[in-house]
Amino acid sequence: MNTTATTATATQDRPELQKAAQDFVDAGFAGVQLRVRDERGEWTGSAGVHKLAESAKPSTDGLFWIGSTTKTFVAALVLHLVADGLVELDAPVAEHLPRFGLDERITVRMLLQHTSGVYNCTGELDEKGEFVPGLPSIGKAWVDNRFHDYRPDELVEFALAKPARFEPGTDQSYSNTNYTLAVLLVEALSGHSYGEEMQRRILRPLGLRDTLVPGSLSELPGPHAHGYYRYQDGEEWKVVDVARQNLSLLCGAGDMISTTRDLQVFFTALLGGRLLPAALLEQMRTPHGMLGYGLGLFVQELGPEAGDVTIVHHNGGAPGGYGALMIATPDGTRTLTAGLTTGDSAMDPAVEFPKALDQLIKAVFC
Repeated sequence: MNTTATTATATQDRPELQKAAQDFVDAGFAGVQLRVRDERGEWTGSAGVHKLAESAKPSTDGLFWIGSTTKTFVAALVLHLVADGLVELDAPVAEHLPRFGLDERITVRMLLQHTSGVYNCTGELDEKGEFVPGLPSIGKAWVDNRFHDYRPDELVEFALAKPARFEPGTDQSYSNTNYTLAVLLVEALSGHSYGEEMQRRILRPLGLRDTLVPGSLSELPGPHAHGYYRYQDGEEWKVVDVARQNLSLLCGAGDMISTTRDLQVFFTALLGGRLLPAALLEQMRTPHGMLGYGLGLFVQELGPEAGDVTIVHHNGGAPGGYGALMIATPDGTRTLTAGLTTGDSAMDPAVEFPKALDQLIKAVFC
């Protein structure tokens, strides 16, 4: 583990950042570790607890499940292969993955942009806006199934057995299955596993020693805060420690492990042009559709009340217990990375998280 950053940055007094971190805890999160890099240097801090019923704060160098922040890593990996001429962005995917019988109109770009129409294997909203579960990803069903080892093909086959959401390229809908297909494409093109290719092209060149593709690994392999999941079992509410979980359910879409330091190094390198040619990076940062989603990145205009600032980001959440923030200015000169853990609070994350995040973004970027 790299521990130099904490001692090197703890000398800066940034009360507004410490307060923004504490806001998450006050909203009901168990803990937060935060890293900010801007024109004043680098600052790290934490709030809350490392583990329920204990007083120690989360380490600012702890590992955590990063959830959908994985998608930016995977998009960068796919675009690395595009830059090397192994595939074109607008090439059909079906010819490289013939075993699935994919719609031949689906292109590499559509996977990375969520415009393929492929069903989300972890569930979708119906016409009434109500969530219809897919493979177990919420509630008691997920808790009971959280160590199940899924094969990537199993995820894709489940999704393809469902009707497509729309004709390829005609709409946009966030689907984890797109990114499972993307890593299977990487494997088909490179002849190496997704994890091996991620190490070879992204992680090793950037020195990201604490970032990994875990596969079926269910342990966080180093110091980490504990995350908890609150769920209903019949008439009873229960809380379970989910520091151990198997995220093969989100292969390529939300399975990676990292630290705030590694996320900051990766995002700075990516946005600073160290990983991809300028033309591909520009497409990555160009918002598309109702999601404002480029290729593995959300692009967001904060508006006049926040100083007309533009940010790019991909935050993430594991099915239970853990969340990640990875936010920056488009050139990567100002970055915010964080790891969050939920505890035994009855808070509604859908309500409380956006409020705390809004204050944090304003403190860092406005």
